[in-house]
Amino acid sequence: MSLHITTSVRLLSGYEMPLLGLGVFRNNECIPACVTALKHGYRHIDSARAYGNEVDVGKAVRESGIPREQIFITSKVPGREHGYSSALKAVDESLERFGFDYLDLFLIHSPTAGKEKRLETWRALIEARNAGKLRSIGVSNYNVKHLEEIREAGLEKPSVNQVELQPFCQQRPIAEYCKAQGIVVEAYCPLIRGQFDNPVLQEVAKKYNKDVAHVLVRWSLQHGFSPLPKSGNPERVISNADLYDFEISSEDMAKIDALDKGKEGAISWNPVDVD
Repeated sequence: MSLHITTSVRLLSGYEMPLLGLGVFRNNECIPACVTALKHGYRHIDSARAYGNEVDVGKAVRESGIPREQIFITSKVPGREHGYSSALKAVDESLERFGFDYLDLFLIHSPTAGKEKRLETWRALIEARNAGKLRSIGVSNYNVKHLEEIREAGLEKPSVNQVELQPFCQQRPIAEYCKAQGIVVEAYCPLIRGQFDNPVLQEVAKKYNKDVAHVLVRWSLQHGFSPLPKSGNPERVISNADLYDFEISSEDMAKIDALDKGKEGAISWNPVDVD
């Protein structure tokens, strides 16, 4: 393994989370990708209730033959299920769909339901965690103001904030706040949905004899983020993890950092500015 990156991180909850995860958004037949990922070293799968594939992720974990306790599984509660009782119900339904006794991480999927519902949902996740149904809890698409409202309510901090984060949309204020608070930043869309024609990315990839995809995920890891590259292609799933035999120099990291366009560089819904 290459120096200067770690492969896992200890969350505020005390549990270890593998930094590299497999995203399964819009993968309605995710069993082959998940089984391949698990057989080739991945130990982290990021799902959500809205993705509609919790059942298949659970099947893939059992099919892999790898003990459940060695795999970090995430799901998320969508805005339509926010609120105290509905969030508790969502946790139970997700456990049933996966066929698991617990989930390693459960996130509020977005802040779109409004402050009152967000805080109710957060209290519900704390209760589910205290009941042993969840090991860690966090949020997704939260801006600093949403994270601050949790603190102002006197509630514990999230272990994780999952946001769109890639060279063109680096979410620097959010990332800096989370780092200062010990909140791990998970990066979705790390592969910029295959838009690999940028000259800087092409140049850096050529220099290290790697694909642009490798450079993008390695850049994320070297910044200390938890990237969640997604693919339904088993061969690409294997390739995306070929990250530990090279290191991007500080000079080349700076070149990639300079690609940041702020929020204009987002390629997903990125609802970080909702009230």
